[in-house]
Amino acid sequence: MSTLTLKLKDKLLGDYQLQDGFSLTIGRGSKNDVVIQDPAVSGHHAKIDPVGNRFVLIDLQSKNGTFVNENLVISHWLKHGDVISIGKHQLIFNQYGTQQIFDDDLEELDKTVIMDTSLHRNMMIRSHPTKSINVVRFWDKASGQDTGRDGPPKVSTPFTAKDDYQPAGVITYLAGGFGKVILKRKISTIGKHPSSDVVVKGFLVGQTAITITQKPEGFYLTPISGLAKPKVDGNKVKVTTMIDNLSIIEIGTAKLQFSLENSKD
Repeated sequence: MSTLTLKLKDKLLGDYQLQDGFSLTIGRGSKNDVVIQDPAVSGHHAKIDPVGNRFVLIDLQSKNGTFVNENLVISHWLKHGDVISIGKHQLIFNQYGTQQIFDDDLEELDKTVIMDTSLHRNMMIRSHPTKSINVVRFWDKASGQDTGRDGPPKVSTPFTAKDDYQPAGVITYLAGGFGKVILKRKISTIGKHPSSDVVVKGFLVGQTAITITQKPEGFYLTPISGLAKPKVDGNKVKVTTMIDNLSIIEIGTAKLQFSLENSKD
């Protein structure tokens, strides 16, 4: 059993149970599963997705950021005892009765998405000392997606060797939706929940139906929840499967094409 305990300083505000097959959303908006009444918290601040017998915390491009054990994160594999800080509140992750698995790939994922909090804040303050820290702008600049509007000068980005370059994954709707979605996270989600990276419809589709994980050797699709099982190139998928450029993914009413975007920004 996995739970979250919400606290404000030493005051206990509630306990929330995490369920397999269901995402848990956190934010100031009243429709979230965990509502935090704090002006420093975004309306849709973060979410927690189940992936197998583990849970991954994903920041939803919040303005003031999500922290785990005082480290700023974009996504983070949760471990028993982790302390999630959102605004002035804390969420303690508890996992009982489940043997946790830590392999090299998962540990490497944690390393690539965490930046030291004090370093991050000092960089932001030095770059524009008269403005408050805006985490979204920081991550936009760090990923080369700055909007070009007036703002603080560029800051240093975490070092990535050129040999580690990987094409970006892209999902394009062929049916059941419109447009395309660039998979910006190491773990992207496809499902019925509105906070999914790619939202699909269907009565039997799970809230988080599929995850697509980026690894050094390529992209992997994993079925997570729901009675509707995904198909890749016409074949039903029940276990983690590597997907190729131009693979067709079918789930619920959606038909999606996975492709690789080779250009370097």
